[in-house]
Amino acid sequence: MYAIVRAGGRQEKVSVGDVLLIDKTSTQAGDSIELSAILVVDGETVTSDASSLAKIKVTAEVVKAAKGPKITILKYKNKTGYRKRQGHRQPLTQVKITGIGA
Repeated sequence: MYAIVRAGGRQEKVSVGDVLLIDKTSTQAGDSIELSAILVVDGETVTSDASSLAKIKVTAEVVKAAKGPKITILKYKNKTGYRKRQGHRQPLTQVKITGIGA
C-alpha cells in the first residue's frame, strides 16, 4: 500500500516506514503530523476521489530537523571589479511515515 501526499508544495510517494525530507515545520522531534493524501493505491484499488480521500489520514512522526545541501550563488560583472558570493542551506524536517488508513 502506498499513497501520494502533498508535502511542502511537492508531491511525494510514500509507504509505511519511509523516511523523507519535507519543508520545515514548527513541530518538535517526536511529534506526530498529518499529511494530506492526493492518491491512495491499495493493491488493486486506486482511490482518487476527493470525498474518499478526505476520510484517509496519512500520519508521520517528526524525526529531526535537518538542512539541505549548500547552494553557492556567485554574481560577477565584467570590467567593474564587482563580485558577490552568497550561500544558502534550506531548512528541512525529516519525517517517518507511521500509518496510512482511515
